[in-house]
Amino acid sequence: MPIHEFQVVGRHVPTERDANPKIYRMRLFAQTSIHAKSRFWYFLSKIVKMKKSTGEILNVTEIFEDKPQKVKNFGVFIRYNSRSGTHNIYKEYRDLTRCGAIAQMYDEMASRHSARESSIHIIDIKEIAASLTRRANTKQFHDSKIKFPLAHRVCKSKSTFVANRPNTFFN
Repeated sequence: MPIHEFQVVGRHVPTERDANPKIYRMRLFAQTSIHAKSRFWYFLSKIVKMKKSTGEILNVTEIFEDKPQKVKNFGVFIRYNSRSGTHNIYKEYRDLTRCGAIAQMYDEMASRHSARESSIHIIDIKEIAASLTRRANTKQFHDSKIKFPLAHRVCKSKSTFVANRPNTFFN
């Protein structure tokens, strides 16, 4: 399932002692709004002494990208648990949307670090300017005269048997 970005707003259930409790808001990446609510309670229980039975969710809204047709650079700060311990990482991705960058990050973390989605905590994701990128893998696409060669192009013939071999090298 594709990843979506949600904003979840919740608070402690109002009581006689605290009639107007503090409201907490989080931006989370999840597959569905149900997953987002679950992650909200997971992170909130780590920050504040509150759990699902003593709290209530006020609002869950999906956040959409402002300009989904523009390619942007994203810097992602994450914390994940590996077999040897907990690590903090900064990674950079080029994508059209924040959700696309996070999907790339989950795929890369699974392949390079064998990290499951549940063990990865996204601390922050920011859109960064081309001049502020750090990684060489992201910087290589900032050239305005970049070209992508079309190597080994094979022309499809109309018939099965042709008298001469196809030319796959073009200048």
